[in-house]
Amino acid sequence: MTFHDIAPEHGAAPTATGTDAGTGTVTVAVVYHSVHGHTRVLAEHLAEGARLVPGARVELVEIRAEDVTAGRWHDAEALAMLERSDAIVLGCPTLMGSVSAVFKAFMEAAFTPFTTQAWKDKLAGGFTMSASQSGDKLAVLEQLAVFGAQMGMQWIGVGDMPGNNWSGGSRDDVNRLGSWLGLMSQSHADQGPEQAGSRGDLLTARRYGERIARLTQRWVNAVPYETSRMTEHEARALSASLRETHTARPALTGV
Repeated sequence: MTFHDIAPEHGAAPTATGTDAGTGTVTVAVVYHSVHGHTRVLAEHLAEGARLVPGARVELVEIRAEDVTAGRWHDAEALAMLERSDAIVLGCPTLMGSVSAVFKAFMEAAFTPFTTQAWKDKLAGGFTMSASQSGDKLAVLEQLAVFGAQMGMQWIGVGDMPGNNWSGGSRDDVNRLGSWLGLMSQSHADQGPEQAGSRGDLLTARRYGERIARLTQRWVNAVPYETSRMTEHEARALSASLRETHTARPALTGV
């Protein structure tokens, strides 16, 4: 198992249930499998966005092939940590139109918490990466959402308007692939993880992570939440401003 936490700046530790009513702490777990490192980059940026929310403790949990034996994934420590979490975000590459085999092994291992409804009413979300513009990524997000429903979790989708769907658009736009069930990203097959996704994809990952963490605070601690809404015109202006102010790929500061 590989996982590490990104604590909130105030340093408050979670209780045994993952929350502390006094400090308003919540735990968001980002669980992912990455073959060549591209999906890991997406997971890290999503975690960075969640970390922006006061009181949010973020756990990055990597699902590794070496933890799969005879087709079964085993990691009792990771499962225990997920049971303590308030939100679980699921991510893996899209391979042949499906979740990766390693991540599917993890999903099947969740049959144990399924039998006791241990993850019921936790919040959930999902993300995926492929080399093709489409690559049938929607099929993976549907698999992840169905898995979340079977576990009794409440699913959170992407809240941004579509980008790159008009003549002035760019691959650096927020939500440039127009996905709402979960986060989609695309990386060129001949480039390594240092070029994973586009600037727009990574910014969308951060916004999605922040959205999930804020909604988790609302769900767990009744923290007031103001819904952010914008028109398509406003969304295009946002993407344009981000292109102007982010001339380089967004850097990670806390991962």
